[in-house]
Amino acid sequence: MSDFYQTGMVTTLHRLKPNSLERLEGDLERFSRNRPIGLVLPALYSEFETPTMQRIVNELRQVRYLQRIVVALGRASREQFDRARSFFRDFYTPVTFIWVDGERIQSLIQMLEEKALSPGADGKGRSCWLAYGVILAMRDCDVIALHDCDIVNYDRQLLARLCYPVAHPNLGFEFCKGYYARVTDRMHGRVTRLFLTPLVRALQSMAPQTTFLSFLDSFRYALAGEFCMDSNLARVNRIPGDWGLEVGVLAEVFRNCAVGRVCQVDLTDNYEHKHQSLSEDDSSKGLRRMAADIAKSLFRTMAAEGTVFTADHFRSLEVRYVRIAQDTIARYYADAMLNGLKFDRHAEEFAVAAFARSLRQAAADFIEDPLGLPLIPNWNRVLSAIPEFFELLQDAVEKDAKLPLAKGA
Repeated sequence: MSDFYQTGMVTTLHRLKPNSLERLEGDLERFSRNRPIGLVLPALYSEFETPTMQRIVNELRQVRYLQRIVVALGRASREQFDRARSFFRDFYTPVTFIWVDGERIQSLIQMLEEKALSPGADGKGRSCWLAYGVILAMRDCDVIALHDCDIVNYDRQLLARLCYPVAHPNLGFEFCKGYYARVTDRMHGRVTRLFLTPLVRALQSMAPQTTFLSFLDSFRYALAGEFCMDSNLARVNRIPGDWGLEVGVLAEVFRNCAVGRVCQVDLTDNYEHKHQSLSEDDSSKGLRRMAADIAKSLFRTMAAEGTVFTADHFRSLEVRYVRIAQDTIARYYADAMLNGLKFDRHAEEFAVAAFARSLRQAAADFIEDPLGLPLIPNWNRVLSAIPEFFELLQDAVEKDAKLPLAKGA
């Protein structure tokens, strides 16, 4: 149960009463006759070795409104590719697998590199981009949803709520972002709570006329990995290839979509997935790296909108960020005490100090190279350079699909 308060620039769709899954899915089955819905699942093979993936597959097996599911499988050998495919045997919805590490897909990636159209390094960004390409190549989905494959308490109502605002013919939304609480016996989501939100508000105090910051601050969980969009938006959006994926996607949506066509939806009462380590002593790993990539994505987006950054700006920003983050800790402490949650205030302060170091590193990297790694190009750009690429991609996926399953898979 949540309030119905609308805040910020983005329409918020709440959980005002327990939803009837039967009603949601019945409506979506009707909507999908005119606006077919596809689902993208970026996955590592290691996730297929967990009970979580089996739960997700069992839930999706009961869904009847999807046109197709595309699984972008990364870090998998041939045998592991076979085993992952076996999870979806006898599925109601057609399931297409992209074997990202397979020879055929890798040769297409090499072709893109040679044309200066890099799809980025191995990771979630590249997997999502390839999966969007496959769905667009097949030309049979008008709506594309995406969620992660490490959601421990996954329920298919999450997917229904995510798709509903974009699939509904009368609501007019082109992009929907999911949000939720991440609470067990304590609060999680440290990068959102202690880094992104305080950083955005610190930047707002220094650049109050930057509309993008108001847009970003309107999202209740900007780093949520669940979103749904119109296929035309998927065609024109660029995708970051690093940990700045979620913020980068929102930046592209802000650039390519009217704010009135954007919404966020409360997906579930609680959400639990695997937790990343802080990696306080190594800025190249864990949440330290995530924070640095997010900050650089923010700086580049703002610079593209005309904001000027100097070394002096960044020094002031670090001080301002730490002050706001410390004030935020006091708010969360009061919230935790009222709700009887565990709250390690020292660990929270320690995380802020680590994030401040990531912010300093991100600022130094930005000053040295403002452009940084290029975004993965949008699909219109790829097709203008290689008009037959969709056919090549579809052919590679179909040939991999015809590989016989290994014994025991």
